[in-house]
Amino acid sequence: MPRQVVVHVVGTGTIGEPLIGLLSDHRADFGIDEVTFHKRTPQKNDRSKIRELVRRGARLVVDEDRADAFRAFDMPPAFTTQEALDRATIVIDCSPQARDNKEENYESRDDGSRGFIAPAAGGFGTLYARGINDAALAKGGRFVQVASCNTHNLAIIPQTIAFPDGQFDALESARFLVLRRANDISQDDGFCPSPVAMKHTDAVHGTHHARDMVALYKSLGVELRDIFSSVLKVNTQYMHTIHFGLRLRRRATMDGILEAIQKNDRLAVTWKTSSNAVFSFGRDHGHYGRILNQTVFCAPSLHVSPDGRDVPGVCFTPQDGNPLLSSVAAMLFLLDPKTYEARLQALKPYFFEEV
Repeated sequence: MPRQVVVHVVGTGTIGEPLIGLLSDHRADFGIDEVTFHKRTPQKNDRSKIRELVRRGARLVVDEDRADAFRAFDMPPAFTTQEALDRATIVIDCSPQARDNKEENYESRDDGSRGFIAPAAGGFGTLYARGINDAALAKGGRFVQVASCNTHNLAIIPQTIAFPDGQFDALESARFLVLRRANDISQDDGFCPSPVAMKHTDAVHGTHHARDMVALYKSLGVELRDIFSSVLKVNTQYMHTIHFGLRLRRRATMDGILEAIQKNDRLAVTWKTSSNAVFSFGRDHGHYGRILNQTVFCAPSLHVSPDGRDVPGVCFTPQDGNPLLSSVAAMLFLLDPKTYEARLQALKPYFFEEV
């Protein structure tokens, strides 16, 4: 009898919770028999979330020494952590401890587990962003690190504007200012009362966003140079916003840029100018509030210099929607490289041409 396909998600935070729901809702589309998820800490105020995920078909997993505490809060687990790992075909670790878990639990497993995926966990495995370096999955092994939501956004901007035809030498330089939201609407901690300037932690690229963007293209044999990003955390809970400035080696036109955006089915364009309005659209039309486009180009912000070589503008980053998509894509590829593209089409209703 064939082994069941079981996907195990570790963590129920801003990425883990919507991912568990997404996988549960589309089990049949993705060829999944079962979704399990690990919750570390028993808390009564998490009970409504846990019960809803279970109602949608996922099964709760807890550490063995905390099982009684979960039962006391009327959240009976289906499996212990080790039982879940033994049963899992794919593990998607959305916890802050993903890299430690890899060293302690995942690397030694040779019992048939096909792959391990971690959204935004540095040093976990092959860096991946859907639509940027899908070819890297074929040679990346069983550990995949999904790039951050803003790295997805940075990477798709030059792909769309500078080299939509694959001429990677068309980009001379790029500057990005990442305007980070203070925290997610699901989080109570970490809000800032005013804009906060973040440090440049990378000597060459400023922040990890540009560094990781360069790494994504390097996995394709493309060397991008003079790429730099900065970060400013701002007092909002809506969406990350990216201001970009590209310097091109060939002339661009506004009509050509808008046409390239419209041709890319992973992108959306908006004529709205506030992240509030874009976020509200996602709340009303996305999968439980999240659209899965890689980015939303703000058309009124786009500008082309008289010589056609400087292109500044603004994008809105779908909050964690793009790493959700990449996590699902990586999972489906690890399950079956031949069918992952076709199975991924089940998520097309959460992509929008215009927001």
